[in-house]
Amino acid sequence: MLRITVMNAKGGCGKTTIATNLASYCSVQGYGTVLFDYDRQASSIRWLNARPDNLPAIHGIAAYAPPPKGVTRAWQMQIPHGTHYIVADTPAGYVGIDLQDRVAESDVILIPMLPSSIDIQATADFIHELQAACRTCARQVRIGIIANRARIHSKKVEMLERFVRDQKIPLVSFIRDTDYYVRGTEQGFGIHELPQRGALRDRAPWEEVFSWLNHPEARVCRPQPSISLAMPAGK
Repeated sequence: MLRITVMNAKGGCGKTTIATNLASYCSVQGYGTVLFDYDRQASSIRWLNARPDNLPAIHGIAAYAPPPKGVTRAWQMQIPHGTHYIVADTPAGYVGIDLQDRVAESDVILIPMLPSSIDIQATADFIHELQAACRTCARQVRIGIIANRARIHSKKVEMLERFVRDQKIPLVSFIRDTDYYVRGTEQGFGIHELPQRGALRDRAPWEEVFSWLNHPEARVCRPQPSISLAMPAGK
């Protein structure tokens, strides 16, 4: 069982988009998948509630909410038998004990990033605290970065790539800016589950992410120069 947490203290970087699309990708591959939502905005849970019954099932847990009367927290957070992937969506502003708790529960942490100086500086501060939390963890936790709104061959992307190299953290994938993500969010679909032909080109980045999650030694791919890539800001 692989436990994946999508995290960045900076808001507006697309954590829910990453978490929901990754969860749906895992489920489409035939793996038992659980989606935790730690954010009181409940965006991942709303996406899951909109998911059609004919799509591969994803077990959702509203971790932001207290357990109902007569139910223990342990029962509320129980993982179903046969789960292969756990994906956790987290709120902005995680620091201190909350950050340490999520690190202790994770095998992999994915950090969505936007290529702007403000986001890079905010994420740099977060990465330093995250790495400190990882050093106190009893086991190794892998960290990867996903670039959002990343138009290749631009100065902003070059700045982001320099930052990632300095941090010595893998840059796992680039995600394209497209209305198909908005449609998927509204309908409870992952981008790769949408029937529209135009969404086919958006499957490759998720294949890259899934490959890196399961084979960390795999080469990190880069988008083709002819394609302009980005992701909506999202949450």
